[in-house]
Amino acid sequence: LDSISSENIFSIPLLGSFTYNELKQRQLALGLDLKGGMSSVLQVDLKEMLTNLSRGSKDQAFNNALDAAAEAQKTSQSDFISLFGQEYAKQPDKKNLAFIFRRDGSMQDLINTESSDGEVIRVLREKANETVNLTFKMLKERINKLGVVQPNVSLDESRDLILVEMPGIENPERAREFLNASAALEFWDTYRPSDNNLIAMLSQADAKLKGGAAEAPAAETVYDTIWSPKIDTLGNLTGDSTFQVVPRVVNPALETGPLLSLLQIDGQGAYGSTSFGTAAKNKRKAISEMLDRPDIKGLFPADSKFMWSRKPQTNFANPDDNEERYVLHLIKKIAGSEKALIEGDVIVTAGHSPDPITGQMAVNLRMNNQGSQKWAEMTTKAANNGNREVAICIDGEVISAPRVNGPIPGGNTQITGDFSVQEAADFASLLEIGKLPATVNTIQESTVGPSLGAKNISSSIKSLIVGFVLILVFMVLYYGGAGMFSILALLLNMFFIFGALASFGTVLTLPGIAGIVLTVGMAVDANVIIFERIREELRAGKTLLASISDGFRHSYSAIIDANVTTLLVAMVLAYFGLGPIKGFAVVLIIGVLSSLFTAVLIGRMLIDWWTKGDRGLTFWTGASKNAFANLKIDWLGKRKIAYAISGMVILAGLVSMFARGFDLGVDFKGGYSYNVEFPEGSNVSKDNLQSGLATAFGKAPVVKAVDTRNTFNIVTDYLVDDTADDAADRVIQKLHEGITSVTGAQVPFDKFKLTDAIGMAHVTSSTKVGPTIADDIKTSSFYAGIFALLLIFLYIFIRFNKWQYSLGAVTALFHDTLVVLSVFSILHGVVPFSMEVDQAFIAAILTVIGYSINDTVVLFDRIREFLGIYPKQDTDSILNMAINSTFSRTIITSITTLIMITPLFLFGGGSIRGFAFALIIGIVVGTYSSIFVATPIVRDLSDDLKPKKIESKKSFSKAAKSVR
Repeated sequence: LDSISSENIFSIPLLGSFTYNELKQRQLALGLDLKGGMSSVLQVDLKEMLTNLSRGSKDQAFNNALDAAAEAQKTSQSDFISLFGQEYAKQPDKKNLAFIFRRDGSMQDLINTESSDGEVIRVLREKANETVNLTFKMLKERINKLGVVQPNVSLDESRDLILVEMPGIENPERAREFLNASAALEFWDTYRPSDNNLIAMLSQADAKLKGGAAEAPAAETVYDTIWSPKIDTLGNLTGDSTFQVVPRVVNPALETGPLLSLLQIDGQGAYGSTSFGTAAKNKRKAISEMLDRPDIKGLFPADSKFMWSRKPQTNFANPDDNEERYVLHLIKKIAGSEKALIEGDVIVTAGHSPDPITGQMAVNLRMNNQGSQKWAEMTTKAANNGNREVAICIDGEVISAPRVNGPIPGGNTQITGDFSVQEAADFASLLEIGKLPATVNTIQESTVGPSLGAKNISSSIKSLIVGFVLILVFMVLYYGGAGMFSILALLLNMFFIFGALASFGTVLTLPGIAGIVLTVGMAVDANVIIFERIREELRAGKTLLASISDGFRHSYSAIIDANVTTLLVAMVLAYFGLGPIKGFAVVLIIGVLSSLFTAVLIGRMLIDWWTKGDRGLTFWTGASKNAFANLKIDWLGKRKIAYAISGMVILAGLVSMFARGFDLGVDFKGGYSYNVEFPEGSNVSKDNLQSGLATAFGKAPVVKAVDTRNTFNIVTDYLVDDTADDAADRVIQKLHEGITSVTGAQVPFDKFKLTDAIGMAHVTSSTKVGPTIADDIKTSSFYAGIFALLLIFLYIFIRFNKWQYSLGAVTALFHDTLVVLSVFSILHGVVPFSMEVDQAFIAAILTVIGYSINDTVVLFDRIREFLGIYPKQDTDSILNMAINSTFSRTIITSITTLIMITPLFLFGGGSIRGFAFALIIGIVVGTYSSIFVATPIVRDLSDDLKPKKIESKKSFSKAAKSVR
């Protein structure tokens, strides 16, 4: 493939030729839940950016505002700069912001001492935008270097969030490091443990942390007497013995305290000549916190700073020691500065290759002129000072600390650090792209194993095919020959939808497939509206051609109104949604537009072409000819019964909401969610799994059985607020411990966390949602619902020119939303499938709103038409006539949509079943509310819905005379 990637392998007349790479980029991209992979939501750390621009200002008001803004960001939709401005304005005794930021060289040309705080905030927002955009651009370059096929990287500028989706990624840890690494390369001088007896200072620090004296007590010599029994030549004890007096040095400073109980001092250089000590991975944070205490830092040179090795190091004194231990180094800073003498910005090119002598993988660097000069000076000084070591660090961790045997001119150097080929390639890529302008924090992360993705796409395609075939059969059986044209229009609609998704580069996800399924069901709606109207015209005695013409003409208004309201809801979803939900909205928008095009234009062209040659066309079969025709049901007379039924259901739901609440997904409450699959035959139950994990996590997590009989979903908030780099690793280690204690099976940890391990308990997918993004999702969901209802209210008011229509429609939507919420509150934990309230559920609610208003608008459109046709009939009769005449369309559309959604519910898998169930409930309730809620409310709020007409000339003249 590499050899032909740039060769033209396909051509189309008028469009030209395409290479393999061009075609690969144009193919329909599959999302994580269909292909497996990893997604992350990254937040750019603008707090760090402001701290750097202030040159580390110690101003109390400034730092208080930074902390308050960071806290407020967890529960706010505003960007960090705006929040900082608001919090700084609240601070007492604050300085003008210009005095804080004027010291930075990049700010001096933009602000002056007379600049107001508002002007400074504006400049900071511009700086933040530059930083976020540059970070976004560099992350895209990194991901391209990572080799992911069809990654999706998007920027949410309003919230400074970067969404990264990497389908097919097989090593999430590698991807995580690639994304989060700042790639800040630094070269530092180092201290040796022997310098000024620095190793003893660790003992002094330990003594001080124990509460003892800062000065270590002097060492003393004690003598031990060692008795040795005598044995004869046969190895038997003789009863005699000899003794030996052995001197031993006792150093009280080395008695274990809080520091040395975690840190193993390396005074002999077993881990390298700059090693002060070693520790296990999970002990580093506690050690660093102790060494960062001001009273402890004061024991060490003012120009020193401790750093850990990036990877566990080899014990040179005992090569058979396989324990993973990280080395503590002490680097030497430049006096009065926190910056390294040489940083990564001097790197021109970076590559990787094996060292010709040792065979180890190495990263080769070439520096610019400025870097070359500094590197020559640094290595000359180190070589002349006893061949000292230089620490090469990235993101505050030591990669290696090689000894300098002589000056290195020319700016070319080589870094070795026990790299694998992949690690060396990644490291070189990071350095060549450069340091990110700001730190990025992962606030949401999901991984999906390829086997789970394959199951999802298999079940989704099955449900799509089954639903589609059932729709085709139904349309032919109900509409006869006309049904065949709707099938052609539907097939063309599918072609346009998938073509548009591929052309726009949209990533197809599981909710996206649900959107296609729903779109197919709703696409039939336009055909149903047209065909039902043609059937009415035929029953009225019109000819076939006249019925077709009038049927299409009278249907346009209802079709446009119904689809515009659905589009409004989809646009709200696209604006407020994240990731898969935004993809669902895009699919829905494309589907609605495509449906309009194929049903109204293509469908009309096909029918006109067929009937032009006096060929007949049927719009019914024998069984369906008079279905739902000539209904004379008094719907409005039953409205009070409907009010009572709706009231009881909603009341029961409200009681359940307050008493039982909802099964909130990890999207809304934050935490870690894992799907763990157990091998066939494992006797693992929900209860014993929950009790075993309660011991590991300290409290019981939420455990739910997934539709697959041997898979459980586990949700915990353990360490959800911990921002340490290894927090996610510690959580999954606890999960591993708990599951091992329950099953008794010794599953290797590295196998357990693989998403595609076979024959053993393992994680098939995982999600991390931080509290910030969880609150963001909740707030976005609330705003999405409110904006959708507001837009619909305004559109209905504009189209029908009466607030009663708008209020009736919105009340029906509130009714539908409350009923679906009630069902999910009452049934969660009762039905054998997930009833989680998460992002997908919110998408389902908004889709229900779009579907319900679709029904309501078609009915309102017919009411408006009949009010003009039958001015002398009473309002109740006209409303009943409108409901009866549109009842066939309402029922058929509901049936066709249910035909598409039900296979999704039956075959769609656990991750989409709750979504499909919400849609099924919403479709049923939406059909009911259009008839029994929306229309009755319009009737009860209106004295007279009939349009006002100008009276006769005589009456008008009398009225004019009386006015004069």
